[in-house]
Amino acid sequence: MTGDSAPINLTNHFLIAMPALEDALFGKSVVYVCEHSPRGALGLVINKPSDINLSTLFGKVDLTLKRLDLSNSPVFQGGPVQTERGFVLHEPIYVGPEQETLYASTMLIPGGLEMTTSKDVLEALASGNGPKKVLITLGYAAWGEGQLEAELGENSWLTVDANREVIFDTPVAERYERALSLLGLQSWMISNQVGHA
Repeated sequence: MTGDSAPINLTNHFLIAMPALEDALFGKSVVYVCEHSPRGALGLVINKPSDINLSTLFGKVDLTLKRLDLSNSPVFQGGPVQTERGFVLHEPIYVGPEQETLYASTMLIPGGLEMTTSKDVLEALASGNGPKKVLITLGYAAWGEGQLEAELGENSWLTVDANREVIFDTPVAERYERALSLLGLQSWMISNQVGHA
């Protein structure tokens, strides 16, 4: 491999869409990167709500959601891959010094959150337990080897360390501007034209 720079790792970062990115799903999107390696990247869009809420989603999998704090929360369009499958982004759950996970299928995101795809996390939430703060998506975003790096080179995305408040506590309509503010920016400051040196 020839190159004058070390590979970048954007795990536990936000990708913030540049204004020139006018894709229906990715335009003005904020993506939480769950995994980034030389093989590619996987992330969840955290600011594009779908037209169903968590109560409706739980009903579709034959569960009744007893967490009233979550019942009207939107289910998000996490990305264009596996849109029929649920992905639960949640705060880390400490279960012991061995760093085991509480649920059957959980990805530990270094320095960040956990992402669970097994139904047991939904069952825990339905019973009134489970992680306190969650964001649930249908689908995820994926980039193949070198694809995200190429998009970064084309100025399609800004990147910044992820912030849990943006994911869990910021109103959905404000997440894009809030993510930009982590870089000291506002959307009006960013040119609509993508420039190349």
